[in-house]
Amino acid sequence: MKELGAYLKEIRRNHGVSLEEASEDLGLTVAELENMESGNTRAFKDIYHLRHLLQDYAKYLGLNKEKVTEEFNDFLFEHTSKISLEDILEAKKMKEEDDKKISSPYTIKPKKKINVAPIILSILGAILLILFVIIIIKEINKEPVRTTELKGSAQYEYTY
Repeated sequence: MKELGAYLKEIRRNHGVSLEEASEDLGLTVAELENMESGNTRAFKDIYHLRHLLQDYAKYLGLNKEKVTEEFNDFLFEHTSKISLEDILEAKKMKEEDDKKISSPYTIKPKKKINVAPIILSILGAILLILFVIIIIKEINKEPVRTTELKGSAQYEYTY
């Protein structure tokens, strides 16, 4: 990364552009440009953001941003391939410990609550529907009520 930064610095100087002028044009701080030109990647929290800044800087200087991105990606590969598995696991463990230490209602993700009201309403609705269907079936199957007049006249009709 230092070689890439030195190259960017050399091109900027060859164009006669000062750090202050480049920072104004790009909307970056002078410190950010100095860190890019010195190869100080630790000054940037997000490596992907640094890549975009380098692409913008390369475009500003009239360079091929794909080639600059390729150089940066090569640096990333070389840097990350040298990290041992133990270092990665230790960093993960430290992050988990840090996550446990922070306990604020604003930083803790709330647990997902189950809304019981729709479930209860659905069950009650189903019960009412079943009761309604039972009542209708009983009414349909109910034998009609005969009055005594009908019963008496029915007896006389069948006798001869």
